[in-house]
Amino acid sequence: MTESSILESAIETIESGYEFLLAYAAQGRPAGVESGPGPHAQPTIQGMATAMQSLIDAFDESSDPFEKVIADDCAKARAALNFILKQNKIGSEMVDNLNASIHLRAVLTDLFLYSEVLKPSTAADLATPSAVQTYDAAN
Repeated sequence: MTESSILESAIETIESGYEFLLAYAAQGRPAGVESGPGPHAQPTIQGMATAMQSLIDAFDESSDPFEKVIADDCAKARAALNFILKQNKIGSEMVDNLNASIHLRAVLTDLFLYSEVLKPSTAADLATPSAVQTYDAAN
């Protein structure tokens, strides 16, 4: 796996995990031990924590200041994820509070921006000179 594909996979895991957690929180599940038929939040939270560790490791030696910010934000959000994973009972309210965490939201915002850089330019993008589009509020 290339470094780029590792980054893309980690980003996808975190972004899709957050979407799952939003839906999970909306279900109004009472706090309880996760067992039986799912879906359960714990595997998703574990996957997100692992993906964040991958990003931390990938950016550990980076000299890019923004990649350092991403690694730092991932470390903070990962601490919150691991805190949830240590709990015996997970419910919608706990997951909703996790979703609202500024640390998790910072990671998501960082990754939305960073993933734009990872997207390859198309041949049409390269052939067309960049033009800034403006909006005239008066019209």
